[in-house]
Amino acid sequence: MADQTPASFGPASIGYVPSSPLARTLTDSQRSFFERIPKVELHCHLLGAVRRDTFLDLAEKHAAPLSREDVEGFYHRGSKPIGVLRVLRALEAHLLLTPEDFHRIAYEYLEDAAAGGIRHTEFFWNPTATIRDAGLPYDAAVSGILSGMREALADFDISSLLIPSIDREAPAADALAMVEQVVAHPDPLVAGIGIDYREPDGPPEMFAAAYALAKRHGLRATAHAGEFGMPWTNVATVVDDIGVDRVDHGYTIVDNPDLARSYAQRGLLFTIVPTNSYYLRTLAPDRWALDHPIRRMAQLGLKMHPNTDDPTLHHVSPAGAWELMYTHLGFDVADLRAMMLNGIDGAWASEAQRAEWRAEWPAEFEAIAAQTGIGTV
Repeated sequence: MADQTPASFGPASIGYVPSSPLARTLTDSQRSFFERIPKVELHCHLLGAVRRDTFLDLAEKHAAPLSREDVEGFYHRGSKPIGVLRVLRALEAHLLLTPEDFHRIAYEYLEDAAAGGIRHTEFFWNPTATIRDAGLPYDAAVSGILSGMREALADFDISSLLIPSIDREAPAADALAMVEQVVAHPDPLVAGIGIDYREPDGPPEMFAAAYALAKRHGLRATAHAGEFGMPWTNVATVVDDIGVDRVDHGYTIVDNPDLARSYAQRGLLFTIVPTNSYYLRTLAPDRWALDHPIRRMAQLGLKMHPNTDDPTLHHVSPAGAWELMYTHLGFDVADLRAMMLNGIDGAWASEAQRAEWRAEWPAEFEAIAAQTGIGTV
């Protein structure tokens, strides 16, 4: 099988998305714009960013019941991609068994993100299965991740925050226990909590107590909602009942335009993913770009910010996610500049750090746009 790491992708193969009737062609110089612009990443899963070679090394290290063909298959993404959750479960159960394993994948993810122009990232990790299946205590696992984050800051000048996340396929009691562990082992690099895995298996209201505990201890909150075609009411629950600071995905909010406009007025940020598997599977290829809810979200005025989600498994780099917004979904350079600022506003970094970004990044963005000839802001 040919190398399928993000750096090897050709311009036509980002995320293996269909061609778009809105398509723009790019010169090499224009394509470099998407990698060079300063940006944050706010929606990425650590286990979805594991390099294929690292997966193979860890499988050999731990004598995992996975063949090389199994692992190679995990990194295949066709025109009708299957979900990545089985890959994440394999990592949790068989490969990430020591703090050193977690250190390695965190450090490598941050190295790759920095190479793609990411200056700051806030990424997800689900502790529940690690504690339950791998038998590794929370404090041991998180110590590996945090050491990788601090080392990457020194080596690549990329800042990062960790978001331990609720496994919504597990019981609500496990979510509460996870938050209790986060609270018991505080660290300034652990900024808040999230929730992910299959939304149909765990409606957000099941985990209200866990979120309430986190918020009582000063942790921020975000949640995957409105994914997998689940109804807009899930988005309303996480925003209006649970009180999250931002929403991950949130696409079905377009089914309630009045509520969407009210969230737009509030400035609520939606961290979107242009390579989301659900819409690649369910929308007709010739209509994918035209009918993608991301376009409707923009028409309703919602603040959005594009992200990779699972970069090595979705076959998309940070630059690729931004490029798709421009080449396939019809957004212009001024829209991308606004999304860059949305990311700054929605990040959980310190106000001092965000003020510095606001002061410096717009001019840098505009200079890169002019140098690459992609257009005016």
